[in-house]
Amino acid sequence: MKNNQIIRRFATCAVAGTMLFTLCACGASSDKKDDTYKVTVVQQLDHASMDEIANAITAQLDAIAQEKNVTIEYEVYSGQNDQTVLKQLGDQAIVDGVDAIIPIGTTAAKVMTLCAQDSQTPVIYAAVSDPEKEDLTGIEYVTGTSDALETSAILDMMVKQNPDTKKVGLLYSLSESNSATPIQEAKEYLESKNIAYVEQTANTNDEVIAAASALVADGVDAIFTPTDNVIMSAELAIYEQLAQAGIPHYTGADSFVRNGAFATCGVNYTDLGARTADLAYQAITEGVDGMEDVYYMDGGLITVNTETAKALGIDPQIFADMGEVVEVTTTKE
Repeated sequence: MKNNQIIRRFATCAVAGTMLFTLCACGASSDKKDDTYKVTVVQQLDHASMDEIANAITAQLDAIAQEKNVTIEYEVYSGQNDQTVLKQLGDQAIVDGVDAIIPIGTTAAKVMTLCAQDSQTPVIYAAVSDPEKEDLTGIEYVTGTSDALETSAILDMMVKQNPDTKKVGLLYSLSESNSATPIQEAKEYLESKNIAYVEQTANTNDEVIAAASALVADGVDAIFTPTDNVIMSAELAIYEQLAQAGIPHYTGADSFVRNGAFATCGVNYTDLGARTADLAYQAITEGVDGMEDVYYMDGGLITVNTETAKALGIDPQIFADMGEVVEVTTTKE
């Protein structure tokens, strides 16, 4: 791949038994030794959640290489949330003769699956919320991990923290198909409790900021966002405004919370990334045949941003009887 604008970072080769790391050149020859494997990791876009998953995947690939006494060469790219760029990356991975492609995110998974259709190169996706709905099940060369959301658990937290909640803002992107199901679940939950809701959608960083401002002006008591990549990429730009307005932002992933959102109950993305890498190695060495269509990660981990909680005047331990509470602070990256 010669277009440096679509390369997020170069990769290292994990070589067992040594601490030597060498650069893996983009577009290198597809010839490989029996104990050398090539993997391409494709993030749908750059933001905290996907960065966390990608870092966990590559760290686990390094660990596997050392444990199994093999070489695993990997490259990590960002598709910039652009299907054309994603298609270029997928096609190049096939030309390069990689042994597996690991897409992170629903759109990336769908594009990589299409790219690998003829070659049947194993595609092991990470963090696809609803693989069946996205037509990613029942495909011989495809498997992966799901970060399916327990919407009701997050909204239970919202109601526990403020039993007098009267109006909830639903903030999400229409371009994120994985947001559709949890948003519908949220509507049904809120309706069952006679809680009003107002929706704001956005597809760019500026639109997210404007949507958040509109919800503040609308006087919502809390905001819910599922595992929506567009909103996640803008969380650092909105969390202070929401906290200053006294509005807790409940989200679908702990990476939102590390970027300033108030709280979540869901999957640990570091664990998800490591599990995805394990599945990729299994697919490479044993074949995808016989593996499950999808592997669901355990959720239920409550993550609360203590800085945001302090600004809101909320004790993070209010959720202690609902599950394990992990307290984090804001990481501005």
